[in-house]
Amino acid sequence: MRDALMRLLEPPIEALDYELVDIEFAREGRGGVLRIFIDRRAGDAPGADALGGDASGAAAPAGITVDDCARVSHTVSQVLEIEDPIKGHYTLEVSSPGFDRILRKRAHFERFIGERIFAELKLPINGRRRFVGVLNSIADDSIVVEVDGQAHTLPLERIQKARLRPE
Repeated sequence: MRDALMRLLEPPIEALDYELVDIEFAREGRGGVLRIFIDRRAGDAPGADALGGDASGAAAPAGITVDDCARVSHTVSQVLEIEDPIKGHYTLEVSSPGFDRILRKRAHFERFIGERIFAELKLPINGRRRFVGVLNSIADDSIVVEVDGQAHTLPLERIQKARLRPE
């Protein structure tokens, strides 16, 4: 269901000039909660780096605001009402991805090179599935994460989940 919701909701959210970062649906009680995480698209703030500053250290325009969430919530609600992909009662929540945001696409990894991340693999490499370290680079279809001074090359297709891990 998550993938179907991503395909359904990504185009209208991008049309509003936001990025759909992730979706979660959790059954709770008699209904559920649909959580949608949005962000400004990379490069929307001229000169801004991935964490909201610019080369001079000055703050970039604010991240996701309550007004941004309300705008996306209104549009998403309309789409969900027409398409009706979720049966039964549920609550819609729209928010920013937070400081420990999920890294799902190649573009996410590219945007956060130089940042500390957590990555968990579907299958181990050299007996290891979990890596916490600095995302050094991305090349071809792999990322390079430095953990305790050692570089580890992780193929993107083997990453089960990844997110920023600020200190």
